[in-house]
Amino acid sequence: MNDSDIQKIADALFHRALKVQIGCGAEPTVYKPAISELILRAKKQNVPYISLTTNGLLLTEEDIRNYISAGLNEITLSIHGIKKEMYEYFMTNGNYETFCQVLKYLSDAKKDFPQFQIRINYTMNEDNFLELKDFFDVFGDICIDVLQLRPIQKIGNSEYDKFSLENQKKLYDEVIQTIKEKCREKHITCIAPEKSDISDASENTNSVIVESTYCYISPAACWKDDFDYHTDTYKSYANKTKLARKLFNNVFFWKKNLTLSEGKLNYNIR
Repeated sequence: MNDSDIQKIADALFHRALKVQIGCGAEPTVYKPAISELILRAKKQNVPYISLTTNGLLLTEEDIRNYISAGLNEITLSIHGIKKEMYEYFMTNGNYETFCQVLKYLSDAKKDFPQFQIRINYTMNEDNFLELKDFFDVFGDICIDVLQLRPIQKIGNSEYDKFSLENQKKLYDEVIQTIKEKCREKHITCIAPEKSDISDASENTNSVIVESTYCYISPAACWKDDFDYHTDTYKSYANKTKLARKLFNNVFFWKKNLTLSEGKLNYNIR
């Protein structure tokens, strides 16, 4: 998307947004100018919260401070291993030392911007689950605000094919409870599913909420198939499609009438 596209999308949707999330399943820092532009546009439209999800490997200290100064509220780093061997096994072309340096840049920046949030998303799988026990031994000096533990799910095609944590269930409560206690001591918000939830991520009645609140934007798509950001705004589209009436009707739907979404999981926040 060029600057003109970003401007039109911002004008059409950002004034109604509670959050602008940059990065979702792809690495946004491969094209850094768009990140700065998105942050500035969102800030200008008074979006309350602006977040960037990244593997961090292309971020410099200057990038981080520039993004925060422009209005970025949070950076979420994705990680799949605590130690070098595991981290680089799962992170294609990843460099463990670079990742650790980026964490230090973030932690140092937080000292100057205390309201800035650092979030870690750890994707748990059969191979890296037990490494969680070493999380705070390795990263205990980093000023983390949120730690989310996410069971691996099959999304698209991948070489890795171990999509079950059944073999880890015996130790699940012990490992997760240890993490939660450490998070509590360090005043870190911990987001993690209960053991009973990790095998039941196939159905979730939040699909109506997601449909009503989540707006995915990419170079190939923007929100709805029939939404044209060149000519439509949120208001004009809502009027045209009677969106408010549909949202109101959803309040009265029984569970059996809902279209259940796949791949959604319930989390506990501590």
